Amino acid sequence: MLTIDHLVKSFDGERRRRRGKQSEASVARVFAVNDVSLEVNDGELFTLLGPSGCGKTTTLRSIAGLERPDSGAITVDDRVFFQTNDRGRAVNVPANQRGLGMVFQSYAIWPHMSVFDNVAFPLQVRPRSKRLSKREIGERVGKVLETMELGKMADRQATKLSGGQQQRLALARAIVIEPSLLLLDEPLSNLDAKLRESLRYELKRLQRELGITSVYVTHDQIEALALSTHIAVMSAGNVVQLGRPRDIYQNPNSRFVAEFIGTSNFIPGIVRSRDGDRHTVETTDGRLALDSTATLPVGAEVVVSIRPEAVEISRTSRGGEVVNEWSGKVLTRAFLGDSVDHVIGVGKNELRTRNNPETSIEPGTTVYLRLDPGKLALVPVS
Repeated sequence: MLTIDHLVKSFDGERRRRRGKQSEASVARVFAVNDVSLEVNDGELFTLLGPSGCGKTTTLRSIAGLERPDSGAITVDDRVFFQTNDRGRAVNVPANQRGLGMVFQSYAIWPHMSVFDNVAFPLQVRPRSKRLSKREIGERVGKVLETMELGKMADRQATKLSGGQQQRLALARAIVIEPSLLLLDEPLSNLDAKLRESLRYELKRLQRELGITSVYVTHDQIEALALSTHIAVMSAGNVVQLGRPRDIYQNPNSRFVAEFIGTSNFIPGIVRSRDGDRHTVETTDGRLALDSTATLPVGAEVVVSIRPEAVEISRTSRGGEVVNEWSGKVLTRAFLGDSVDHVIGVGKNELRTRNNPETSIEPGTTVYLRLDPGKLALVPVS
């Protein structure tokens, strides 16, 4: 298990001038990681997700020992890698003594070595007390290369591999040491879209088969949703939401998370009533009923987050007392292969919908939108 407790890491920011009789320079501190705490259970693939500059890579580098935090604690399987005390003294295990596997965005393979030698190298440079025999190294490397489907390429120069093969080689080199924790820093970002999707599922399969506890850094929301056991969404050095992929996608706790994880429509409104989880929200285009566990009082200003795939559209109205049926006019549409997106004008709002490719309605047509109360999210106005 990985445990991070109140981790803080800051850097020198821009120099500022103080006002006064004597003008002197001061340096503002920029907090890349600001009091982050989280736990990663054995066998999980845990993802740190967020935009550039949110602190996800600095957190990963702190775990690896490549950055020295200001304060906090990092523990893996009850072994303290970093910890500060009240006197400012710290335990800080060097990176090469942590026994962690790491895969970089740039692969970082050795071009002058063969595939076999690239994977064998971490075993060959171990301390003498932990070094394996030549036969044991050969057996372990051979097994890992077969797992990565690189067995037939063992003697090939590493630079003669394709991008996807080089990425698998980097992964093989990281797991050959049988690390207690595998760290992956945007390992698929340099690949083309089709190969990235293919390796995404291969990586998930391998992680599950090998059972290696992993921490994965990415800014790609689809990657995070597809791979992760749990996701920590980060912004400005803080974890703003932590949970399982489906929970975060369906129940974002802020507009930032709803916008960053997937595509969403946002309708502002005010909570008019609440009965258990059922809320009624008054918007400029009518009332919406929705189910939410959010503890927001009657009268609170909110935003209703509506995913495009949660909107059902039809040319005809169901009539009667149908919950959440609005009418609007199709403004534009786009065929995406596996779906059709429509943009529909509803009052002063425009709603994007994503439907089965068989549902394609020409612009200018009046349509009826049905919004399932169980698929809408209630987001507080922050």
